[in-house]
Amino acid sequence: MALTVRDLGAIRSLGLRLACPSADQDRPIMWVHSSELSDPTPYLSGGELLLTTGLGPAADPAGYVSRLAAHGLAGLGFGTGLGRDDVLPAVRAACADTGLALLEVPERTPFLALTRAVTEARAAERYAEVVRTDEAQRALTAAALGEDPDAGTARVLDRLAERLGAWTLVCGHDGRVRRASPAGAARRAGPLRAEIDRVREHPGPTSVTVAAGNGQVVLQPVRLLEPAVLAVGRDHRFTAVDRQLIGSAVSVLTLAHARSAAADRADRRVRTAVLRALATLPGCGAEDVLAETWGPLPDGELVAVALGGRTPDARPDVLLDALERAAVAFHAELDGQVAAVVAAGAVDDVLAVARRVRGVRAGISAPAAVGDLGRALREAGRALDAAERRDRPALHFTDLAGTGLAGLVRPEDATAFADAVLDPLVRHDAVRRGDLVASLREWLAHHGQWDPAASRLGVHRHTLRARIARAAELLGRDLDSPGVRAELWFALHAGDGDDAR
Repeated sequence: MALTVRDLGAIRSLGLRLACPSADQDRPIMWVHSSELSDPTPYLSGGELLLTTGLGPAADPAGYVSRLAAHGLAGLGFGTGLGRDDVLPAVRAACADTGLALLEVPERTPFLALTRAVTEARAAERYAEVVRTDEAQRALTAAALGEDPDAGTARVLDRLAERLGAWTLVCGHDGRVRRASPAGAARRAGPLRAEIDRVREHPGPTSVTVAAGNGQVVLQPVRLLEPAVLAVGRDHRFTAVDRQLIGSAVSVLTLAHARSAAADRADRRVRTAVLRALATLPGCGAEDVLAETWGPLPDGELVAVALGGRTPDARPDVLLDALERAAVAFHAELDGQVAAVVAAGAVDDVLAVARRVRGVRAGISAPAAVGDLGRALREAGRALDAAERRDRPALHFTDLAGTGLAGLVRPEDATAFADAVLDPLVRHDAVRRGDLVASLREWLAHHGQWDPAASRLGVHRHTLRARIARAAELLGRDLDSPGVRAELWFALHAGDGDDAR
């Protein structure tokens, strides 16, 4: 605390006397200044202890003291034994009227001694503030350390609240309270919602202080694993040192989470690389890397589960966070999806995590050996695509495969394939007679038998033969090939929008 008029008067070596007991003697002294002007206030900023030998107030003691009191001075020091002691009674009376503290300074005490005492006290106060701030910053840094950044955040908020005698809370990007100290401080976020939003949406670093009764609330942006806002409040004003400590807490939290986020990103990149190697290069040693960085894969058959979705909550980073918190399965981001690899009997553990994230869809592969993991990942991805198309929370590849080939292909891909394959026939039918598309469909439906197909079309079998020959010519394909026939049959049905579901 700053030295007050009472504190200065209590220093015995100075021999000062508090000459106006009724005045406010507990105002902090910001500086000491001496002047003999009748109105020195234009040269004062408030909070000073003004020293005079009596020349200044001699002409108008009451007006002199009134001006000093109105200007916010801490007090007046009157040097006695210097020839103007006759003014002192009027000055004392004026100080009693205005509440301005008055010190009588004996002739043996130079004004410089008072200046030195105040200067030394302020220097000691500043040093103590530096020591307290350094100690507090060390405590905040120690609180933030650890493997779990969320636990570190809670400890930092607890230490900050304890040091400042305040309450603290952190609101996330959606406005919800992530952490509070004490826990009941979470209710204070409601009245501050508009200010919290303003700080969060500000494009650059900012700090906002709002009045709260007789106290204050300081709000500052802080970067955790997401953009957030730190709010610190109490029932009296914050000092400059307090604000410095709040800024230190912001820096500590930001750095701790940045370190954790960087480590998480590196770990996720490693897992993606390992999973890709397992899927594409069986036996390349990726299993050994996996065992050292994450843990060995389960024994026996494995199942791949692909997770994804079109909602903001179904982003890969959100899904990875959810799986990491649940500590289930080996998982990694792969080609825009999150893939988890589990033992055949542990699929439900992954699906339970997925159900807690809004809008997530899951595709589940058939069981596979570790050497066939690439196939399992492809199956899971295709099942996920189908689950999204059909708005199903989860879909097994084995169920999907039972719906036929069309069920494995996205409608837009199937349509594009049909358009490309059948385009020569469609263009022919648009400008000439011949009905090649309908003839080809009926011929394939009757397994290449001419008479039944011609009868269905209402034409002679030789007409149908000519049409199919012309179709083969335009398509540039051998229609006797079973593979070509299968592709054309699929294209004809996809072109009709039939996905065989």
